[in-house]
Amino acid sequence: LVLAAQFESFKDPIIVMMTVPLALTGALLFMWYFDITMNIFSQIGIIMLIGLVTKNGILIVEFANQRKEAGMSKFDAIKFSAAARFRPILMTSLSTILGILPLALGLGDGAESRVTMGVAVVGGMLISTFFTLYVVPGIYLFVSSDLTNSNNDNEITPDEVQKIV
Repeated sequence: LVLAAQFESFKDPIIVMMTVPLALTGALLFMWYFDITMNIFSQIGIIMLIGLVTKNGILIVEFANQRKEAGMSKFDAIKFSAAARFRPILMTSLSTILGILPLALGLGDGAESRVTMGVAVVGGMLISTFFTLYVVPGIYLFVSSDLTNSNNDNEITPDEVQKIV
């Protein structure tokens, strides 16, 4: 509801929240691969991960909405915003991954119990960073309304989807 109030729409928060399953998939896949159990540390890591990846979605959607308000078409706005926000999203994700990596590797005294948190965050960030840059623009094309279109034709052709992907 807070996102709906911020975006003044229920469509944009849905687009942003589509990043959460991507993060959960990455975290759970890495935990399964490394044979790590779900415990309180991994759950804390997943909560932290959800906050980080929704921030990435908010960056893309908010910038695309600003471009649409400036007069760009929906396709051009999301294409421009995904390209413009690629570097900040990548830098944030890499700094998070590199910061959590010692935790995931279990370096230091007593770090064995917190390895699950590190693996969940690193795995989720790796998977979700890559897919967020492709999934969020694709969902945005289908869900978001086009402010510059006067005849309310919100249909997207398959060619436009191929261009963005």
